[in-house]
This record gives sequence, structure tokens and C-alpha cells, in this order.
Amino acid sequence: MWMVFIKEMKEVVRDRKTMFFMILLPLLIFPLIIGAVAYFSTKAAQDAQSKTLTYAIVNAEAAPHIDAALAKADGFKRLSLPANTSIDSWVKSDGADFVLAVPPDYDADPLQAGNNNLELYYNGAGFNAIEARLNTLIDPIAKANQRAAFDRLEITPAQQSAIMAPIVIKDINVADERENIGEVLGGLVAYVIFILCLQGAMIPAADLGAGEKERGTLETLLISPIDRHKIVLGKFLTIATAGVTTALISVLSMAVWGILVGQSMAIEVVTNFMGAIGLIDFLLIFLMLIPVVAIFAAVLLSLSIYAKTFKEAQSYMGPLVMVIIVPIVMATLPGIELKGIWAWVPLTNVALAMKELIKGTMDYYQLIGIFGSTAVIGGGLLVFCVHWFNKEKVLFR
Repeated sequence: MWMVFIKEMKEVVRDRKTMFFMILLPLLIFPLIIGAVAYFSTKAAQDAQSKTLTYAIVNAEAAPHIDAALAKADGFKRLSLPANTSIDSWVKSDGADFVLAVPPDYDADPLQAGNNNLELYYNGAGFNAIEARLNTLIDPIAKANQRAAFDRLEITPAQQSAIMAPIVIKDINVADERENIGEVLGGLVAYVIFILCLQGAMIPAADLGAGEKERGTLETLLISPIDRHKIVLGKFLTIATAGVTTALISVLSMAVWGILVGQSMAIEVVTNFMGAIGLIDFLLIFLMLIPVVAIFAAVLLSLSIYAKTFKEAQSYMGPLVMVIIVPIVMATLPGIELKGIWAWVPLTNVALAMKELIKGTMDYYQLIGIFGSTAVIGGGLLVFCVHWFNKEKVLFR
């Protein structure tokens, strides 16, 4: 078994493609994801705020102060609504970014008019900041009208505040900062690590089964004085080692890049969050991935052994990504916690456990059951893989 393992590991190390998926991809994926999300979200927000918005006002003479505020503001360009044209169709055809319709009974005095309902027509199919930018202009006008009405009624500022908000709910979040951030990032981290582990094991798995069939070296290995189950174990350990290596590098990359990004960008929240996750939690995250990688390795090797060619093996392994994604995505949904039946759903329970470890709310005794059940599934799939390998109609189909 160990001779097969050493032989296969040497071939894996020589393969540049495999080494890329095992080492370089996990090291690069976290900074790329963090950098890309930060860059594009920031750029989209800046573009939406700086874009010159074209607009038209219907019945502008009824609200001259609003018309004047828009005319003076930077980043707004007024157009005329074409005659006999529907506002809906004009905005939808990009005639203008928005149209503001002022009601005929508009009155700046809220005591007389009550609520003035302005109608804002815009295309909300894409990301824009039309409503937010318009509110920055209209809110001061509305508050000025409100203050004038209160002054006429001789209501003090304290009374004004009480009238506007007679009941105030003060939020007191008992969750700490780590728990709040971990709830958001925990599921994403598990998703990325699982996919990387699968990708890291997929390339060597396809080569060790179907690849050997194509090269004609599988027959030579079968006639050697080595028991078939030892051949399977040697190949399985090679694939599992590739996956575990990817898992280890992924966890280390997550920790290192999280700390570096927090310090270099002076993001105190990120720095504190990464500092709050102890070494034991990172170690447990890594250990939880070992039986998961065993499941991946057994399934991938079974598919590779069945395939006739390397290309056929890849076609079988491709849909496996979608199968893996479903239980991981379940762990990110609101309301799904590491309780009840979810503690026993394969892969979902591991993703939830990783999420709890990142949040710092893990019941460590639960890890025993989760690790054990996942290991049993991995062992069962390995037994099936050995049985699969002993079938001549599978090896030489």
C-alpha cells in the first residue's frame, strides 16, 4: 500500500496542474475574492453616486422649491417630457433616469395638505442610487416645512421629538462582534473551502484511475504482487492527501489573509474578528475537513475507476460540484442551525459546525458526533470503492 502511495505521490508532485489546484489556488482565492468584492462593490456605489441623472418634473410649478433644489444640485440634468408620451414607457425606454410627478393639490404646509405624495418613476431593474440621491435634496425641504408647522403650533423641540417617535425601541444586541461577523462570513468560508478541497482532489483522482487506463499502466499495477485493496488504499491516500493539503492551505490562507487585510487597510473590525478566532478553532476547522476529504476522495476514485478515459472521468466529476453545493448552501440559509436533524445531515452538519467555530458559539461535544458520523460515511464509501475496484467489468469496460 505504501509503495503505491509513494509512487502516486511522486507523480502528483510532478504534475503542475495538480500542484496549482492544491497550493496556488487556495493561496490566491481568498485575496482575489476579498479584493474583487471590495473593488466592484465600491466602484458600483461610486458610479451610482457620481452619475449625472437626467430627469423631468410633472407639474413643477406646484412645488417650485423642489424644482429649484434639483436645478441647483450637481449631478442632475433636467429634460422635458415629450407631449402625449406615457411616463412609464418614456422612463422604460431610457428617455430619462427618473420622472418626479407632483400632485395638483401639493401644499408646502403639512397642516393644510397632510401628506404630499410625490410619484417617482424610475427603472429599478439595475443598481442605482436615484431614490437615495433624491431624498438628500427633498428631506431638508420636508424637515423645514415640518419645523415651520411645529413653530406655528408652538410645540417645543422635546414635544416635537415625542410626537414624531412616541415609542422608541432601543436595540441591545447581546451577540459579540465575532458572532455577528461570523454569522455572515461563516457559511461563505465553508462554501469556498469545500469547493477548493474538491477541486484539489479532483485532478489527481481523474489521473489515478482513468488516466492510468489511458496510459496502459493500470494492467501493470494489477499484475504486480500487491493485493487490490492495498492498491485502492494507496490511491485513496494519495487523493486524500491532495485534498487535505488543499484544506490545510485554505485554512491557513484564510487566517493569514484575513489578518493582513485587516491590518493593511486599518479595518479594526476585521483585525479584531480574526484575532478572536483562536488557534484551537482553526485546528478544529481543519480536522473537521479530514473526513469530508475522505468522502470526496472515495467518491472521486470510484468515478475515476469506472470511467474509460480521463475526459470521461472529468465529465462524471463535474456534476459532483453541484451535488456538493446544495448541502453547503443549506448551511447558509437563515433559521438553519446545528440542532435537531441538521446535526446529522452529511456535509451540511460540517459546514454548520465550521460556521459555529468561526462565530465562537460551538458546543465542542457536538464535534465528536459530527466527526464520527462523517468518518463512518467516508469509511463506507471507501469500502464500496474497494468493492468497485475488484469488479473486472468495471476496470475493463
